[in-house]
Amino acid sequence: MADLDVTDLHGSLTDRALNSMNFLNEIANHYPDAISLAAGRPYEEFYALEDLHSYLDTFSAYLRDELGYDEAGVRRTIFQYGRTKGVIHPLVARNLAADEGITVDPDAIVVTVGCQEAMVLVLRALRAGPADVLLAVSPSYVGITGAARLVDLPVLPVAGDLEDLVAVVKRARADGLRPRGCYVMPDFANPSGLSLDLETRQRLLEIAAQEDLLLLEDNPYGLFPAAGVERVPTLKALDTERRVIYLGSFAKTALPGARVGYVVADQTVAAPDGSVGLLADELSKIKSMLTVNTSAVAQAVIGGKLLQNDCSLIAANRRERAIYAANLRAITDGLAERFPAGEISWTVPSGGFFVVVTVPFPVDDALLEKSAHDYGVLWTPMSHFYDTETPIHSLRLSCSSVTPAQIDAALNRLSALIHDHC
Repeated sequence: MADLDVTDLHGSLTDRALNSMNFLNEIANHYPDAISLAAGRPYEEFYALEDLHSYLDTFSAYLRDELGYDEAGVRRTIFQYGRTKGVIHPLVARNLAADEGITVDPDAIVVTVGCQEAMVLVLRALRAGPADVLLAVSPSYVGITGAARLVDLPVLPVAGDLEDLVAVVKRARADGLRPRGCYVMPDFANPSGLSLDLETRQRLLEIAAQEDLLLLEDNPYGLFPAAGVERVPTLKALDTERRVIYLGSFAKTALPGARVGYVVADQTVAAPDGSVGLLADELSKIKSMLTVNTSAVAQAVIGGKLLQNDCSLIAANRRERAIYAANLRAITDGLAERFPAGEISWTVPSGGFFVVVTVPFPVDDALLEKSAHDYGVLWTPMSHFYDTETPIHSLRLSCSSVTPAQIDAALNRLSALIHDHC
């Protein structure tokens, strides 16, 4: 037998970031009767199997009628290996124009296997040497931290204010490091739920230009503002100097099971021979050795849904948006009812899926398991989103895949846990 020691394998395999998602999934599977305020899955009650056939038929008609494919070409496009950068890139570009006010050349888009692959492609390309580092607004989505570990790209945490961003950049350069970019989720961020206002976004773009930084903008939740909340333009929509690499996903807005995401990488890249191309083309070289191409069937399903909605997903998610907004309000109102004295605090996001609750004791995986076993409620320790061993006194609640009745029951159980632990 070829027995191996984990110390002989890549160092990322023992990193807590790579163990995070598996651990949380195992807890959920081990306690199926617990009410989950942990999962960031989209609401699924509106999914229908017959829609998949409809989307495939719509996309096939698009290939035939709009692009002029014959029947053999339609079958080949959907059943065969496909273009590495994707086959629905023109539809993605139309979607970005319709929903985000982003005008982009379809050739600057790489369609990926979920947004997670987009992150890996970008970080792999940016990590040119051992001095390269990524900055990330903390607390950070564990997926970006884990992806950075896989490509040996250290992550430097940045507090939420712009002054700290500048300070971290300057300290890194003083230490001989090269900051390549800063990862940021400006709309209803995972895990904090917080957003950047328009003035902060504009100032962030100015700092990126002054400090010669790229901004990696991740936007899975932008279509879900709370009732009465006006959407703010994305960084990419405000970007006039191609400082922003835009990471997109159809998991929350279309169909998570399709695993279709994309990256807009319209930055130019100069080659040694003097020719100039797009960063998207460089990313496609990496993708060709990673996943070869994104499932054409999955792309066809997403493409069909886009076409059936004139390439805009705002109206297509009107029911989901109303549910998320009502559930978010139910969680924050429910916390206020149960903790009126002020000993417990929480965020009140203006949209998205997540609320962060701060408590007067450390929150860790052991407490989560106790919560699941003894109280029947699941949530996510915020320690999973910090790259530190320092105890974190907060937890994340998700409103996306539960009913109001489940929220009420879950908050009763969470309240009992918190009061007992205090």
